[in-house]
Amino acid sequence: MTYLLALDQGTSSSRSIVFDTQGRTVAQAQLELPQIYPRPGWVEHDPREIWRTQLATAREALAKAGIGAADVRALGITNQRETTVLWNRATGEPVHHAIVWQDRRAEPACAQLREQGHAAAIQAKTGLLVDAYFSGTKLQWLLNEVPGARAAAERGELAFGTVDSWLIWQLTGGKRHVTDVSNASRTMLFNVHRNQWDDELLALLNIPRALMPEVLPSAADFGRTDAEVLGSAIAIGGVAGDQQSALFGQACFSAGMAKNTYGTGCFMLMHTGDSFQTSRNGLLTTSAAQPNRAPEYALEGSVFVGGAVVQWLRDGLRAIEHSGQVQQLAESVPDSGGVMMVPAFTGLGAPYWKPDARGTITGITRGTTLAHIARAALESIAYQSAALLSAMSRDATAAGGRPVSELRVDGGACVNDLLMQFQADLLGIPVVRPACVETTALGAAFLAGLSSDVYAGTDEIATLWRADRRFHPTLGRDRAEALMQQWEHAVRQATAD
Repeated sequence: MTYLLALDQGTSSSRSIVFDTQGRTVAQAQLELPQIYPRPGWVEHDPREIWRTQLATAREALAKAGIGAADVRALGITNQRETTVLWNRATGEPVHHAIVWQDRRAEPACAQLREQGHAAAIQAKTGLLVDAYFSGTKLQWLLNEVPGARAAAERGELAFGTVDSWLIWQLTGGKRHVTDVSNASRTMLFNVHRNQWDDELLALLNIPRALMPEVLPSAADFGRTDAEVLGSAIAIGGVAGDQQSALFGQACFSAGMAKNTYGTGCFMLMHTGDSFQTSRNGLLTTSAAQPNRAPEYALEGSVFVGGAVVQWLRDGLRAIEHSGQVQQLAESVPDSGGVMMVPAFTGLGAPYWKPDARGTITGITRGTTLAHIARAALESIAYQSAALLSAMSRDATAAGGRPVSELRVDGGACVNDLLMQFQADLLGIPVVRPACVETTALGAAFLAGLSSDVYAGTDEIATLWRADRRFHPTLGRDRAEALMQQWEHAVRQATAD
């Protein structure tokens, strides 16, 4: 039996999953990743904790599967994307905590870029809107604010990477400083038409090119792990940012296919084939996971706070003891009782792009209970995702395509039947949950399998995808549209000056 090992390094946890070649989970392990909040709007991770937890889960998953590293054909990596790590090449030590994708400290630098008129040129090259979400201005902040960092970078002593690059550096004992196109495309420094770092953008942000990793296709030779890391050397054959990896794991290989991942945030991607489409509705154009050097693209919408709103119910309001209780609490009332929650804890992402928005709860009456608030919190995930799909469908039809006809879903919150049914009701199209909801890790495993000849191509992988349940809309379209109008009204209240 041949096995594939996927390392899934996320915002709130590090996981490792062993898959067989049919895409079935054999064993998995997970450890929570501590969050660091130095100031309001700032979010950090300790890169050493990222590595420690990821390595521990990889070893545990192999042990649970009853196999050794020698039994693994290839290893794939998927990761939280825009999170920025800067480290010393000689010592391998980070020069600062990693700045997490949710972090907003670089917003003043982004505002300056917009005011100077650079936004259109940046979007044309990268497909991205100018926002502190992306890695470029995070890296710029590190170089400007960490004592000695810029001088060390100019001497060639430092290395920049997203989390995939940091893990590969550690896995290979510092032998490989690489990334893939999907992660590179999220930095605001990468020309997605040419699949290379853009010298003009690097100069605009005053970032030395020597910092940047080599960029490879998503299925490629990223090096081999040092034998002592996992007990035997394993080929690292697949790398993709978590959302592009989930799109790949959902077998969305052709234009018009879409998926939504319900994690800490929510991320909806629609494959657009080899067509670079600039959104007119607040979405991003991003590089899809690429099995070879031929560019492939996707439209993407990002919700900053998805499943994190359930964590807030647990840790902030203490309305529940563990996340699994939210469905039972929400189902204890027939609806939200007119309560609307806009969980703009770190601003609003697509399609609104309101960095200064803050969370609001509206419609509270004397009869409002914690159950109503819990239901409104859960429904806020579906409302935000529905706004994304609406924008995506408008872009698709404007480009001569068709609106999305079904939405494939994955991520932790997709196991919540109440949420998935409400999502289908708002969208008016089927919501399809796969048999394997760990599609982010599965995508990385599939990419690793492609590069190591486990699979002949994407057509073979598509035959392995299986549906678990389809949620069909039961709500009338008039009622669904009225609910979306209420949601948009609540958003306007959250973004009012």
